[in-house]
Amino acid sequence: MSMRSRFYALAGEALEDDPRVALVTAEIGVGELPAHPRHFNVGIREQLMIGVAAGLALEGMRPVAHSYTPFLVERPYEQVKLDLGHQDLGAILVSTGASYDAARGGRTHQAPEDVSIMAALPGWTIHVPGHPDELERAFRQALRTDERVYIRMSEEENHAPVNGEGLTVLRAGSPLVIAVGPTLGQVLAATADLDVGVAYVSTVRPFPREALRAAANGDVVLVEPYLAGTSTAEVAAALVDRPTRIFSIGVPLAEFRHYGTPSEHRAAHGLDAAGIRTSIDRFL
Repeated sequence: MSMRSRFYALAGEALEDDPRVALVTAEIGVGELPAHPRHFNVGIREQLMIGVAAGLALEGMRPVAHSYTPFLVERPYEQVKLDLGHQDLGAILVSTGASYDAARGGRTHQAPEDVSIMAALPGWTIHVPGHPDELERAFRQALRTDERVYIRMSEEENHAPVNGEGLTVLRAGSPLVIAVGPTLGQVLAATADLDVGVAYVSTVRPFPREALRAAANGDVVLVEPYLAGTSTAEVAAALVDRPTRIFSIGVPLAEFRHYGTPSEHRAAHGLDAAGIRTSIDRFL
């Protein structure tokens, strides 16, 4: 079951089990989600979707809003900033499409900058799960709080979930290669014969600074499935008292105007195993 399918099942379950939960959509996923008195489909009005979510939160509800990444984060960004953030209201935003999963839909359906702009707002927890089990864990945890939580789903996923919170060291060594969310499979393939450490993280805000300090003993390579350098400042802050080189691998700040497939975009961005290996070799 994909992350998206798992989320739809979990959202339907939450509507039935928890009277506080309300779901707000803007057409995306409506056919896969249950008809329910607390499922509000506002049509193709993403700004309204966030406004309605904020109104539900004001009434004591736990709103969950869902759409493609650019329609959930970029188009209603002012409402995310003001209706939720400035009023200190909690909500769960769950996106689908990641950076380029919807490559066939063109640039309108791509948002590799989503985590960086969400991280520019205070008070948000940001999860980037690499497996449906991690998505479920993050979503269930978010339902139990009244916090502002952004969960970024992807069609790309790792072969198995990584258990544990924060930063998990899978292989000790230096430099330390940090794989974020669904990049882990490609990172493991790229570094299989390299004498480097590998760590994994799926919650990038708040960033696990103390765990990074305990794990890193030298340079750090950060592999992110979105805009390259999104968490470089977090790594630098964690290791501010150490002479450390930080190298970021991610989606470059450039326009890719071909449609293509997700795997073609991954390769074009240098986020497949071959591209990651080439970048690490150049850095080393």
